[in-house]
Amino acid sequence: MLEILYQDEYIIAINKPSGLLVHKSFYARDAKVFAIQELRNQIGGRHVYPIHRLDRKTSGVLLFALDKKVLKIMNDRFATREVEKKYLAILRGWSPEELTIDYDLTNNDGVIQNAITYFHRLQTTEIELEFNNQPTSRYCLVEAIPETGRMHQLRKHFKHIFHPILGSRPHGCNKHNKLWLENFELKGMMLHAHQLIFNHPITNEQLILNAKINEEFSRVGTILKLDLNTYEIAMTEAVANTNEDLAIPYSYK
Repeated sequence: MLEILYQDEYIIAINKPSGLLVHKSFYARDAKVFAIQELRNQIGGRHVYPIHRLDRKTSGVLLFALDKKVLKIMNDRFATREVEKKYLAILRGWSPEELTIDYDLTNNDGVIQNAITYFHRLQTTEIELEFNNQPTSRYCLVEAIPETGRMHQLRKHFKHIFHPILGSRPHGCNKHNKLWLENFELKGMMLHAHQLIFNHPITNEQLILNAKINEEFSRVGTILKLDLNTYEIAMTEAVANTNEDLAIPYSYK
């Protein structure tokens, strides 16, 4: 069962698990289970339309429309950057405290696209894990807010500044990923879409949807001695205070 974060007669949001494709893809022809299919079955067969995308290995808030009119409204809002997306990521090394990465990316058709990501560092850590003849390894937890939505934007941007996302393939550090696979059996990627902020397409009420991190992200956080619990509690309380006057979400029978 998919975790439903918000649901009414117009939109529905889930906390997408890492490893689940949003829909069929030429690049992952081995997959047989998809978020669209699973969610449709879960809510009684009603059609759902993905408003945006998350990579297969990225977990977190994923928003769907329940009709094509709402889909168009929300697609337009994403295109005009009226929707704010926030991600949590664990990076290799200690990044700058905050930075705006303005670095163009080339898509699969060879078209160069402007891409902008702002991030700020939340925590730093260092553990006894030998790498490149150094006795310890450094990591940090960041919150990233992409202003544009290019394919693999966060992965590519953090690799560009030499602080790749832990577990990212191919836009990561292969040697370090191998180190974590051998020592900690890490196969996932430490990138989680933890918050989506937007105005409801019909009522225009502000919605803040928050998705808790998955078990793998939490396990890596424990290994690195990151205080993820305190950060999540503060975020959950902020969301509750913001949404306390909203109507109770619609439920399917």
